[in-house]
Amino acid sequence: MNAPVSRQRRCLLVMGGALALPLGHAVAREPARPPLRVGVIDLSFHRATSAVVCAVLQRMGLAVVPSHALHEAVFEQLRAGEIDMVVSAWLPSSHGLYQRRVEEVVPTREFGLHYEPHALWGVPDYVPESAVSSVTDLLKPEVRERMTPLIQGIGPGAGITRFSIRMMEEYGLSAAGYRFQTGSQDDCFSAFEKAVEAGRWVVVPLWHPQFLHARHRIRELADPRGLLGSVDRAVLLARADRLGVFTPPQLQVLDNIRLSNAIVSQLDLAINRGGQTPEQAAEAWLATHPDALSRWMQPLRG
Repeated sequence: MNAPVSRQRRCLLVMGGALALPLGHAVAREPARPPLRVGVIDLSFHRATSAVVCAVLQRMGLAVVPSHALHEAVFEQLRAGEIDMVVSAWLPSSHGLYQRRVEEVVPTREFGLHYEPHALWGVPDYVPESAVSSVTDLLKPEVRERMTPLIQGIGPGAGITRFSIRMMEEYGLSAAGYRFQTGSQDDCFSAFEKAVEAGRWVVVPLWHPQFLHARHRIRELADPRGLLGSVDRAVLLARADRLGVFTPPQLQVLDNIRLSNAIVSQLDLAINRGGQTPEQAAEAWLATHPDALSRWMQPLRG
């Protein structure tokens, strides 16, 4: 049988119990903040860049939920408030019209410079430059005879697709017997690599950064009419009304993120031909480039 509890001990237990409730209320945690919703265009190099940005956000203690959709759909989600930001928006040429749609309802803000993308039409370097150095050279009878008539593109919402459709008409390529076709990115890449394997002449509607540049020597064709747009800047594009969850130093970290065409092409290669997930490729790159990560995170060190 337990010994009786002394009067003094009973008093202390009562006091401890009385103190426990107010203390518990004092340290009660605030409700967890909802995670950041990051929109990602559903192409592998966009996933690669997003994985780097999301890794940085997570290192700042922020929960992140990425979602993937095609070009127009991602920006429509941003416009509707279904996501908080897009990684990466190509401005001003490729995605400028989508940004303007968002800004009809809410201001946006740009952060960082992930890389400097641009659209291009290219040919394998075994196609002699003396024969094909410009889009206009595709009209030469001797080139038309050897060149694969199908120009395989990617999805209809991509800037390179919009530009290419216009090029087909304004350069007279459709009338000359060429045909532009939309499809998946795998359709585009496979068509090019199969042509290279067979040594065929082929045109690929492409862009920088992209993993094919890390595997093949692709010569960019001159575009005398300037229909492929300018060199864009790839940035994190956020709704201005969703930035209150960040401290000023955290916003500066986002603005510090700098990659490059070459870096993103290598990440894209690791994903498409190296068997890595975007997250694995991003973490491997960050692990081997600690100085870059340290520079980006410097504002958090005061």
